[in-house]
Amino acid sequence: MALKRGNATRDMTSGSIIGQIILFSLPLMLGNIFQMLYNTVDSVVVGNFVGKEALAAVGSTTMIVNMLVFFFNGFSVGAGVVIAQHFGARDMDRLHSAVETTMAVTFVLCALFTLIGVFSVRPMLRLMSTPDDVFEDAVTYLTIYFWGFTGLLIYNIGSGILRAVGDTTRPLMFLVLTSLLNIVLDLVFVIGLKAGIAGVALATIISQFISAALTLRLLTATKDIYRLVWKDLRIELPVLRRIFAVGLPAGIQSVITAFSNVFVQSYVNHFGSSCMAGWSCYNKLDQFIMLPMSSTAMAATTFVSQNIGAKQYDRANRGTRYTILLSVGITLVIAVALVVFAGPAVGLFTRDPSVIEYGVLFMRANTFFLLFNCVNHTLAGALRGRGDSRGPMVIMLGTFVAIRQIYLFLVTRFVANTPFLVGFGYPVGWMCCCALEVTYYFVKWGRKARAPEPIQ
Repeated sequence: MALKRGNATRDMTSGSIIGQIILFSLPLMLGNIFQMLYNTVDSVVVGNFVGKEALAAVGSTTMIVNMLVFFFNGFSVGAGVVIAQHFGARDMDRLHSAVETTMAVTFVLCALFTLIGVFSVRPMLRLMSTPDDVFEDAVTYLTIYFWGFTGLLIYNIGSGILRAVGDTTRPLMFLVLTSLLNIVLDLVFVIGLKAGIAGVALATIISQFISAALTLRLLTATKDIYRLVWKDLRIELPVLRRIFAVGLPAGIQSVITAFSNVFVQSYVNHFGSSCMAGWSCYNKLDQFIMLPMSSTAMAATTFVSQNIGAKQYDRANRGTRYTILLSVGITLVIAVALVVFAGPAVGLFTRDPSVIEYGVLFMRANTFFLLFNCVNHTLAGALRGRGDSRGPMVIMLGTFVAIRQIYLFLVTRFVANTPFLVGFGYPVGWMCCCALEVTYYFVKWGRKARAPEPIQ
């Protein structure tokens, strides 16, 4: 069966730059909203129908889940860059090899990460100084979640393959369906069956497995150029090395940053379950503000990758600048709305006045500083699209991890140990990262800098 470019793919090497970025980003933003609904709905249902201790338990597990998810997403980024560059270069044989290798490695990582996740639950929660009143709920939620981890990983890598060839619409359709299913199952398990926090976890993994099944069905049934052919499924080491060259630094950076955030969580845990729950609410809302920058960063990676593959280096640079402006504009509008309505926004998750007070405190202290992160994430995405993953890794580790931890250590011991100052550790890292990353990008990859060779 001959494979060809289908209507669902998007060639970003020609046409309006800003138009291509917007059309690519919008489905990503909507998709990310629905993907976030998984954990957000969990928090809303738990906070309103189980209790603040269970809400704190769900919130305290986020960093642990993120460590494994972010490492795998680094692999997904590397695979996406390789596939997108081959797509831009019109090299269909190498694109096919990259897809088969990516999926073969994914199945191996699914088994490995499930085992790591299940057996690390209690040690990680102890490391985070999780209070006794939420510890067992957190263990229950995480253990069930990790047993269903495969569904999330397969969906993420499958949607990454589709993004690399410009298709962001069908992953969105799958997320809409399964996110709505997750809401229904949450209500059935928690309110109808009184399953508590275990029911929330079950609802999430069932929905994730369905999204994975739909994605695999699409990849294997399509006649498009990215089709997954089961008989060709194998790990080709040269392809894997190219994927890891980009993906491994991104994964290491994300894991270490998430691990560092475990220690930030331990600082927050010091103030008790109300502050923990308020921090959890803030983080859920913070993730919604991050949607434009994460979506446009993905757009920057695919746009730059395809244009580097096509050797259109100036177009790649212009696309990076336009993406930053788009990200800043959208994020600013959302930030203003959430700061003005911080109280009602936090109140979606809980009725507890002390939890709402803490959530509002974190929201109003940190939100506008996220504009620095628009620059950080877009430039990091553009750099990875060029095959330069080590630069953003070093910068982000130095600022999001080292500088943030130094700040927290010094301020809590020599200034004051307050929730406001602990929470402000995040903006400190964002601002330092922005200064360093802008300097790095213009020195190495600015308009007059050398153009990289596409991945071979």
